[in-house]
Amino acid sequence: MNIPEREDLLRAKERLGLSIHRTPILSSTYLNHLSGSNLYFKYEGFQKTGSFKARGSLNSVLQLKETQKTVCTHSSGNHGQALAWAANKTGKKAVIVMPENAPKAKVEAVKNYGAEVIFCAPNMKSREETAKRISDERNAVIIPPFDFFNTICGQSTVAQEIIEDYPKLDYIIVPTGGGGLLAGTSLAAKYFSETIKVIGAEPELADDAFRSFESGKRVTINSSTTIADGLRTSLGILNFEIMMKFTSKVLLCSDKEIIDSMKLIYERMKIIVEPSCAVGLAVVLRNPSEFKNKKVGIILTGANLDLGKLPF
Repeated sequence: MNIPEREDLLRAKERLGLSIHRTPILSSTYLNHLSGSNLYFKYEGFQKTGSFKARGSLNSVLQLKETQKTVCTHSSGNHGQALAWAANKTGKKAVIVMPENAPKAKVEAVKNYGAEVIFCAPNMKSREETAKRISDERNAVIIPPFDFFNTICGQSTVAQEIIEDYPKLDYIIVPTGGGGLLAGTSLAAKYFSETIKVIGAEPELADDAFRSFESGKRVTINSSTTIADGLRTSLGILNFEIMMKFTSKVLLCSDKEIIDSMKLIYERMKIIVEPSCAVGLAVVLRNPSEFKNKKVGIILTGANLDLGKLPF
């Protein structure tokens, strides 16, 4: 599989242009003191559809042929919303396959963007098989949620913006599920920074990227119960290859640490984040010596969750 080059990332950024938001980078004196680090939070909750996924989805849809009228994907929520939005914006139809345990708020958001939702069992095999069936039946183009060249290039624009604003960071920490954002961030750091190291952050209950990184062989998971529902997918094949070449390490945190960090962000930063967002802060607080006195960028990936089911 081809690894995106520097020019591919730059073209994605130009292609997206003003169709997406350049999201803010926030700080918290309290969280800096608590962590012993200087933290810079890239808040993708203010992005179109409420997550970074809008970047990769739109970058992919914008490269479709005019004759390709329908798109399809599988998603626990954020990629589904993003693809539904991108399809609506470009005059395409969208069919989104979602696991039965997807958060209700994300399901409703997908429908509100005009897409059709089809449910499946909450495991990767069922998700992929259902999406393939829909693609065959309706001549729909599958836009993968993470393990896809165009998706990775689109997601890289998050880190491109971070590096433009704060080129002297020591680290960028990336919540890691399928690994599209991790891959895009790792490539952006390679191409546009000489010093920034990229670290994947992952729940202990969905630790396939950690085990893959440590063993050097791609590990998959069939299902997961982690509260970080956006990170329940297995690391993609191309993303694994990019991670092994350009990511510094992968760190883990518990679900309790995710919930505690999520609550801290709500209390101290006054912004909405979904559980997957809080994984970055959780690994910093779990590893204080690793990040002491360092400048650390943390990607807050999205703000799509059911506010009636907050875990604290």
